[in-house]
Amino acid sequence: MSAPVLVIDRLQVALPSGADRRLAVDGVSLEVARGEILCLVGESGSGKSVTAQAVMGLLPKGQLEPVGGRILLEGESLLDASPARLRALRGSRMAMIFQEPMTALNPVMRCGRQIDEVLTCHLRLPKAEREARIRRILEEVRLPDPERIAAAYPHELSGGQRQRIMIAMALVLEPALLIADEPTTALDVTTQAQILRLIADLQDRHGTGVLFITHDFGVVAEIADRVAVMQSGRIVEEGPRDRVLRRPEHPYTRMLISAVPSLEPRHKTSRAGAPVVLRTEDLGKAYVTGGWLGRRRAVRAAEGVSLAVRKGETLGIVGESGSGKSTVARCIARLTDPSEGEVWLGRDPIGRLPRRRLRPHRRRVQVVFQDPYRSLNPRRTVGQSIVEGPVNFGTPPEKARARAAELLRLVRLDPSALDRYPHQFSGGQRQRIAIARALAMEPELLIADEAVSALDVSVQAQVLELLDEIRTRLELAVLFITHDLRVAAQVCDRVAVMQAGKVVEEGEAAEVLTAPRHPYTRSLLEAAPGRGYPFGAD
Repeated sequence: MSAPVLVIDRLQVALPSGADRRLAVDGVSLEVARGEILCLVGESGSGKSVTAQAVMGLLPKGQLEPVGGRILLEGESLLDASPARLRALRGSRMAMIFQEPMTALNPVMRCGRQIDEVLTCHLRLPKAEREARIRRILEEVRLPDPERIAAAYPHELSGGQRQRIMIAMALVLEPALLIADEPTTALDVTTQAQILRLIADLQDRHGTGVLFITHDFGVVAEIADRVAVMQSGRIVEEGPRDRVLRRPEHPYTRMLISAVPSLEPRHKTSRAGAPVVLRTEDLGKAYVTGGWLGRRRAVRAAEGVSLAVRKGETLGIVGESGSGKSTVARCIARLTDPSEGEVWLGRDPIGRLPRRRLRPHRRRVQVVFQDPYRSLNPRRTVGQSIVEGPVNFGTPPEKARARAAELLRLVRLDPSALDRYPHQFSGGQRQRIAIARALAMEPELLIADEAVSALDVSVQAQVLELLDEIRTRLELAVLFITHDLRVAAQVCDRVAVMQAGKVVEEGEAAEVLTAPRHPYTRSLLEAAPGRGYPFGAD
């Protein structure tokens, strides 16, 4: 056998003093062979990304420091390499794909120029040859119209296209090692399936060793040759994919696999006789682009959307990125104005109300967003964030704070959290705080917009269970927006499937997700990663 492309030997990375443990990475040993995909899985805070950053030499100075062990890339020690040598190795012999391409790509530089920058940093090639390489790699990552894509800025591309640009930048010099850090987490199922097939195909074609970091076991089942499981900075289990996923030995691995949501819908009680809390009739939204010297044109983000949600019911809206899910939610919450149609809250039409007359209705609809760190003010304590809305609507501050403490208990957090700041909590805890803030307004309708898509499987399971428990206890109407069909199967009573701004199928979750009628719904189900894989079956 050939020598492994990457060897991590008893690696230790120290955390700053005062952290919850001494080492972020504690004695990790891993090997990645050429042409192999090793999936590194574990919860947030387990040390997966710190391990990857240590390999790339990207650990923040003074905060995370390697204090023991070795990292060898094709036999060369990376921990002993100078900054100049690490810069030379990045891109040429090792490369990394990050989770969120919009933060990794330069927003004011054309995509082709960003790939060209990798080439000019490492190779002395004539401009024509560099352009030919850029065109070839864009074709290889299956981007349509390479000339147009190369001339585009990142914001002009979809999320899947931006991720392909990141893959093109990483592979243009054919490195020996590719590190993919949660590259498909924020993508819808069809785009995710395309990216996974693309990475596997390119890895096979170039013989690249891949360290693939993820918390999605569906992705692991789809792409891995071997699996390593991390907990609290240590590898607790490692082995071939089928052995680890079907016959997990460590209790932590068994817990993670048991938390993977099933595509089999839960049995739900019909709410057919309950009062209708939300109703939309032929709701539509068109955005006008262009102007000045360019031709103005209308882009229809939503068209003819008619939905209803009853008290105590969860309606899921599923579909790919750009299908209109979030646009519909924003129109319902009146964060944006519908172009046509009507939105009813109970018996009150609010879709056409002027904004100055919306204030009495604002508290009736609350939204839990995808990223709680961006929706919570980092300069305000948790208590200040939760009481702000009720106090603005006339609740005395003392009463609002007492209610905030009750809500923290409801979402299973200690009331002492009221005096802490968002950065002092984990992602799952921040999402619980965001739910408590939404409930503080005592809404009739709760909109959860991709509220669990960025969470690892165990925390996701806890938040989903919490949302379902709160819905039942408070008899809330919930509009649940997601691209994850497994999640929709677990929490939704009914499901509406959106494609290109229109609802193409709607019905009971058990019917839509097990016997879909529309070809688009069937394509979404077929694209779900790990669909049909027998987790823990042996």
